[in-house]
Amino acid sequence: MLNPQEVYQRNQVTTARPEELTLMLYNGAIKFLHQAKLAIEKKDIPKANSSLVKTQDILTELMTTLNMDYEISNSLLSLYEYMKSKLITANINKDIAMIVEIENMLIELKNTWSQAMKQGKSS
Repeated sequence: MLNPQEVYQRNQVTTARPEELTLMLYNGAIKFLHQAKLAIEKKDIPKANSSLVKTQDILTELMTTLNMDYEISNSLLSLYEYMKSKLITANINKDIAMIVEIENMLIELKNTWSQAMKQGKSS
């Protein structure tokens, strides 16, 4: 049986437009990176690993949903691959600085994506 929050989240995903789903993925990745940093600080290695793997899974999803008809998609693909590689290393070494680097990159991408969504609505 799903709890009310899970039902809400599932409904949110199933009714979201593609651009909203991308924003949700960015938000999820940022949330899991924050959880990973906290877990490393608390020496909760299984939680840190789980949160970093979830972020890597989100990056994989972002890579697979790129529309390669656009030139920018090649740049995003390279960027996502870089982030995923850094997170694997960060997970092995439990390196908070690497996590912060990727978190900042994702925040910037999320903010840019959010701004593009606003401009798209006003057009």
